[in-house]
Amino acid sequence: MIGFCIFGLFFLLILCNVPIAVSLGLSTAIGLLVGDFPFAMFPGTMYAAMSKFVLLAIPYFILAGVIMNYAGISQRLIDLARTFVGHTKGGLISIVVIVSCFFAAISGSGPATVAALGSILIPAMEKAGYNKAMATALMSSSGAIGIIIPPSIAFIAYASITDVSVGKIFAGGVIPGILVGISFIVAAMWSSRNDKNIKRLPKASLSERMHALKEASWGLLTPIIILGGIYSGIFTPTEAAAVSVIYSFFVGMFIYREIKWKDLPKIFYEAAVSSGTVMYIIGCASIFAWILSTSHIAGDLTSAILDFSTNKYAILLLLNVIFLIAGCFLEPNSAFYILIPIVAPVLKRLGVDLIQAGVFLTVNMAIGLVTPPVGINLFVGCNIADIPVAEVCKKIYPFLVSSIVILLLITYVPQIVMVLPNMIK
Repeated sequence: MIGFCIFGLFFLLILCNVPIAVSLGLSTAIGLLVGDFPFAMFPGTMYAAMSKFVLLAIPYFILAGVIMNYAGISQRLIDLARTFVGHTKGGLISIVVIVSCFFAAISGSGPATVAALGSILIPAMEKAGYNKAMATALMSSSGAIGIIIPPSIAFIAYASITDVSVGKIFAGGVIPGILVGISFIVAAMWSSRNDKNIKRLPKASLSERMHALKEASWGLLTPIIILGGIYSGIFTPTEAAAVSVIYSFFVGMFIYREIKWKDLPKIFYEAAVSSGTVMYIIGCASIFAWILSTSHIAGDLTSAILDFSTNKYAILLLLNVIFLIAGCFLEPNSAFYILIPIVAPVLKRLGVDLIQAGVFLTVNMAIGLVTPPVGINLFVGCNIADIPVAEVCKKIYPFLVSSIVILLLITYVPQIVMVLPNMIK
């Protein structure tokens, strides 16, 4: 009974527009009191959940992303993509998706990707004749690739819950992330196929391309250093995150010279706020999940899912529906800590590899970043473009359809996800 009570209270608070972090904290605290659990376990359990070594990578990757944003890497990546594909049909569309993929590999966060790139790319698309609402929908959707392309904060949270290899799940996200990006390019070109106001950018010369490549090369090396170091065995994912901070600081301070000493307090403040929010959510969600497990709600829900059907494909479809709905209300980390303890036994019973499951469940949450009522990317994009959410929602459906097609593909064809992880020993 207590499990249903805290679930009900949690979703009631969310529907009342209470922030997710506050909703989790309040419902968890009340759950402990109602269940007559010792309240003193709250801080201890939170600390235990947040003190896992693998989770130390999260604040490091967040800090590296903030530093790279201040270092001007986003503008340099945009300039690089513009010189190579800007003159082609749908060139700006390709630029939005390509740069989002690269920036995602630096920041590991969907909202951060939209915030860093949207203020530059949305006005550029509008100036080139693209519909403003479509441009905002494309930018918001492309930013969601930030939690699919490694390094992904959502992948790190999932790995900490299921004890799977962070390196392998990072590798599993590469191909699906690229496929989602391609599907967005196709969807955006289809959406603007009859728009005669669209203008192509002028073709860049070879010297302009080489200059843009030179300027962006330091930023392009970031994911290579992170992933190359992990897969070569030079350092662990957590150590890779720390290296990315040092590297991004060096590039921003001494190569691009866009970061000044006076900027450091602001950079550390932004990173601390973002990291604190994520880690607080993880701590509260872990207690929430513990209450569900102790009150047998988790086990009952697991049994209910297994009783739904004997067909593996039907259950996988049901899990996708559950996470798609959860993505409409929850941010990825809290959703994983609450739901993964329920669905992990189901996945193991079905013989689904937890690496593959982590990727397609994360894609579900990426879709949730652009679906109301709590589509964080959608609201960030609309705020940047100064356009009503309802207007953008009319243009978002081609991207939702295309991403759901990719979701079903990687759910039922596991080789797409597992080809790269299987190469890692």
